Amino acid sequence: MPIKVILADDHQVLRDSLADVLAKDPALVVLGQAGDGREALQLSRQLIPDVVVMDINMPQLNGIEATRQITLDMPNIQVIILSMYANKEHIYQAFQAGARGYLLKETSVQELVEAIKSVASGGRFLSQTLTETVIDEYFLKRGGESLLSPLDSLSSRERQIFQLVAEGKSSKEIASSLHLAESTVSTYRSRLMKKLEVEDLSGLIRFAIQHRIIDAD
Repeated sequence: MPIKVILADDHQVLRDSLADVLAKDPALVVLGQAGDGREALQLSRQLIPDVVVMDINMPQLNGIEATRQITLDMPNIQVIILSMYANKEHIYQAFQAGARGYLLKETSVQELVEAIKSVASGGRFLSQTLTETVIDEYFLKRGGESLLSPLDSLSSRERQIFQLVAEGKSSKEIASSLHLAESTVSTYRSRLMKKLEVEDLSGLIRFAIQHRIIDAD
């Protein structure tokens, strides 16, 4: 039986290209594509893939948080992060969220296929271009206080609202999108800003850019 895959990335050209390449391997089948983290979560619930190949920087729900929710709600689904980011914090956050693999977008098709097959069979996979320093620090010494991200203090809902606020959504828009009361959104917003030690919206946006929750442009 072929390995069932969902592709999640906000660039359709990349998704289509990956789908075409993966379709050439008889051991794989692409069930669907998602353009943002929320859609990836919904498709995962509907289609029950074996593996989700997930970008990090996506609108609505970023790839880290989508990974966290997928692996929590559907532990039989394995997630591979396919990202342009090689920094230590993103790698740590991805695996902490439950990802089984982390690849850079510069990776070869052969390596991606190998990663999908590896995690589908219960293994882990790291891009060969990641340095041993990163691996040592984040997998052998991750009990150290210095490895913790400020984002670790946020709940799942707080991270979700954080991203939407950083994307410029108003409390009313967020409330409508998440089916919450506007006052509840405001409470979450105040709480997450206190946890992140930022005092205003501009500080929150700077934090989001620094931690690559959103792009600077």
